[in-house]
Amino acid sequence: MERPVGRLLWQYSVPAVVGIVVMQLYNIVDRIFIGQVVGTDAIAGLAITFPVSNISTALGVLIGGGAAARVSIFLGNKDTGRALRVAGNSLVLTLVIGLAYMGLFYLFLDDLLVLFGATDANMQYARDMMVYVLPGLFLTNIAFSFNNIMRASGFPMKAMVTMFIGAGVNVILDPIFIYLLDWGIKGAAIATDIAMGVSALFVMSHFIKGRGVVRFQRGIYRLDWKIIWGIVGIGAAPCIVNLAGCLINILINTTLNRYGGSDAIASAGVFVTVTSFVVAFIIGICQGMQPIAGYNYGAGRYDRMKRVFWYAAGVATVVSVVGWSLGMLVPQEVSSAFLTDAEMVEKTGGYLSLSMSMFWMVGLQIVSSTFFQSIGKVGKSIFLSLTRQVLFLIPTLLILPGIYGLKGIWLCFPTSDIFAFVVTVVMIVWQMRQFRTPSVKI
Repeated sequence: MERPVGRLLWQYSVPAVVGIVVMQLYNIVDRIFIGQVVGTDAIAGLAITFPVSNISTALGVLIGGGAAARVSIFLGNKDTGRALRVAGNSLVLTLVIGLAYMGLFYLFLDDLLVLFGATDANMQYARDMMVYVLPGLFLTNIAFSFNNIMRASGFPMKAMVTMFIGAGVNVILDPIFIYLLDWGIKGAAIATDIAMGVSALFVMSHFIKGRGVVRFQRGIYRLDWKIIWGIVGIGAAPCIVNLAGCLINILINTTLNRYGGSDAIASAGVFVTVTSFVVAFIIGICQGMQPIAGYNYGAGRYDRMKRVFWYAAGVATVVSVVGWSLGMLVPQEVSSAFLTDAEMVEKTGGYLSLSMSMFWMVGLQIVSSTFFQSIGKVGKSIFLSLTRQVLFLIPTLLILPGIYGLKGIWLCFPTSDIFAFVVTVVMIVWQMRQFRTPSVKI
């Protein structure tokens, strides 16, 4: 990693961005087919399942995000042995945790969906989705975790191909299962299961038969609590963010149901889909930044570490501005891709404009949180990750709807974006001043 950091960032980020955006695209294809073929209540039912997906993602990034950061730092320190043990321990943890949460979800599924805000109008759609998609979520954890480790150990292009394979399978199967076979929302879930199974097989083959330094081999699977805490300590930040997202989704769904019913929840499903797609670009940039920042931090090259952060922050801000423009300039056109009812399209477009009015601020905050994670500043990463979703969003959700009604729910998002942006700027400027740049040739 001695090449210019700008070039390295593009080398690592472009495959990550392409891969994760492709994954988001097939989620969008799912939702377009469901909205256009099945209807508004199906979109609302899908939105009800988002907290379950948040929990699954949280547990996936707890292992995958933490392991990738640790692998990067150990490789930067030339400690291949511990990098290998991180991979082995990660496999065991992913399998055990994944099987445990999948079993618990099946056991308490109906109760959980009611807790998440399901109504009589959308309960069956939500249940059909989750009964069939849970195995796919488990396979997603395997693919996601080791895709991150693959990228962190020097194979960004291969990591991108992993995403392409799953997305391609899903895009092919979606219209067949949803439309031709008339399986509806469960067809989308089954297509996801098959697609993620193919991705998981591909990424696992890299660590079994690949030529990388980090591979599966004997002696790396025995659980080592020091390694586990190292993984979990760094992975805790994105994990807590996703768990917070679960709680936020529950609070949003129940509040929307109180003030606007199933239609309002459907609008929220569109909002989450659109913003998640834009954030996927930013996360891809963060995934490209993470091994470079972690490696140079481990090697004591703070000048290169800081430079890659500012490159990533600048690109992420441009991406968030583009997303903001979608919400401001063409909200009805975006809504019409998912909804067929003209009145719902009009309402949802208005909600998008309101809720995304400060979305251009999001890029810097996400990159900053990932940066702290990459260099092992776990507490700061967790705190910064929670500012937007917990510290500011929850209080506004409890206050603004009581004043402005349904409109108040959508006002919560730009309000929390503003406060989180201010906190991010203060923290990142202070942190950068703490590093003394060594006299090295860049």
